[in-house]
Amino acid sequence: MVEQQHAVLTDEMVADLKGRIGMNLRAPMFNTTATQDAIAHWCQGVGDDNPLYLDETYAGKTQHGGIIAPPCFLYSVHWPGGMIGLPGIHGFHSGNDWEWFKTIRLNDKFTVQRKLSDVTERPSRFAGRLMLVYTKVRYLNQRGELAATSIGWSVRTERQASGEKGKYAGITKATYTPEELRDIEEAYRKEEVRGSEPRYWEDVNVGDEMGPIAKGPLSMRDIMAWIIGNGSHFMFAHKLALKYMEKHPAVKMVDSTTGQVDVPELVHMEESRAGEIGVPGAYDYGSQRMSWLGHLLTNWQGDDGFTKKMHGSLRMFNVIGDTQWVKGKVTKKYAENGEHLVDCDICCENQRGEITAPGNATIVLPSRTLEGF
Repeated sequence: MVEQQHAVLTDEMVADLKGRIGMNLRAPMFNTTATQDAIAHWCQGVGDDNPLYLDETYAGKTQHGGIIAPPCFLYSVHWPGGMIGLPGIHGFHSGNDWEWFKTIRLNDKFTVQRKLSDVTERPSRFAGRLMLVYTKVRYLNQRGELAATSIGWSVRTERQASGEKGKYAGITKATYTPEELRDIEEAYRKEEVRGSEPRYWEDVNVGDEMGPIAKGPLSMRDIMAWIIGNGSHFMFAHKLALKYMEKHPAVKMVDSTTGQVDVPELVHMEESRAGEIGVPGAYDYGSQRMSWLGHLLTNWQGDDGFTKKMHGSLRMFNVIGDTQWVKGKVTKKYAENGEHLVDCDICCENQRGEITAPGNATIVLPSRTLEGF
């Protein structure tokens, strides 16, 4: 594969993309059906051992009557990340607004509707020109029911400008003492899955803490496990990879240290690729870290809870070796439209004390009484 130069963002490229706002777009899918294996592989990629998703006997005794999928499983159906248009311009998945309407049941089969919803330009300290690209996605099950919607957005920047600016060049690789590693391991062992013990709305108070749960130190194994469970739009091997890049030549990304040309997704696997865009090491997938926020919520809410909404914004890179502490706090409780609701602030915080992914969520909890409406 011959070397090519990194693309430069032009007014014509932006105008072409803006002209597609409101249009229906092709929506690449990985898992089309929530099979038992697909759910299990997705949970393995997140590090979620909740028996509601994995154990037929356990799940059969819950109100669901069988295995269900975590809400963020829909990332594996279609990844709503605003990755559309602007050929050769790098994209960083930067956040999602989710709203779920239906529980994802075993063997639910999905179709996806995707539209480009907005394209805006923002000032940038990281690279040259910076565009924010938004898409809106609707997930429908085999019964024609709207299961969820998501707005996803990506930051789009020129690869060469990103690499030359080097905003993140000062980040050093994480190191840990044996004691620090033991603390992380102990957090994994003590991770609370609420499970069959209902978390009643009446028992929740504003200020209650959620978690934390540990995710890290991030390894290449963690990233590979995520890809196995969640899939990828670009992961084709050997001849199939060549055919894909011949069909979509604008997707190619050159590694200036080796001259090799391959898909931009390798920034999550190779330090030299990440260095092309100014990041000091391979880093996690945005959908991966968003799903860690979802994992916190489903651990906390228990089998009878339902994640209704979740917002997350990816603000900083999570490079190999970093550890994220996923946590939250209840900010409001209220009854509305026959539901008992809890709002919470959630986030991922790394070992340097930096908030890398702030967010918020709304959860429906069971109630001991229907009085008060």
